[in-house]
Amino acid sequence: MLILVIEDEIGICNFLASGLEEEGFEVVVRNNGKEGLEYALNETIDLLLLDWLLPGINGLDICKVIRQSKPNTPIIFLTSKVTHQDTIEGLKAGAIDYVKKPFNFEELLQRIKNHLSSKMNVIQVLGNIELNNSNHEVYVNKELVHLTQKEFDLLKYFIDNKDSVCTRNKIIEDVWNIGFDYDTSIIDVYINSLRKKLKMNKEHNYIQTIRGVGYIAKD
Repeated sequence: MLILVIEDEIGICNFLASGLEEEGFEVVVRNNGKEGLEYALNETIDLLLLDWLLPGINGLDICKVIRQSKPNTPIIFLTSKVTHQDTIEGLKAGAIDYVKKPFNFEELLQRIKNHLSSKMNVIQVLGNIELNNSNHEVYVNKELVHLTQKEFDLLKYFIDNKDSVCTRNKIIEDVWNIGFDYDTSIIDVYINSLRKKLKMNKEHNYIQTIRGVGYIAKD
């Protein structure tokens, strides 16, 4: 599950990223309101931790824009704005929770898990493949298939982006978290392994190659 943190205090960003990654979450940090909004609108995120006072665009405006375009994305304000009126404004803008700084990480973590519980337990389907987010299990025709963590992440990425073209550069950036200049041939190794383990063939080829571009997942 990917959590986007839009926060301009570097110390808080590092603290959140370290703690959430230890809990198994993928974390992306943006320190500028404009850059954070751009990422939130153009990428698939599961939850947003949002500061109010940001350079570029303030958190309240970011919240309103994201709520219009992605109504199901949970947004939690994480801010030093502490009056009751601030809280009401944040909730009216579309946030589902409001955590005041300084905060207790364990409390914040539990709030995050509560808001993601429905997503974390959901069964995602691609053809005859079922992916369980809660226990990281994958089944083909109801039979358990053992995947490595990276294979699981790659399969989930394709399911999350089903019916959309996934370029090689985007895959290497989003799944491996490394830049465009990296050799993307590693993707082919994992795709071949996935196809073999998931028993894909001409009839059940759910991850299709688009030559010169990348891949697309289709039922």
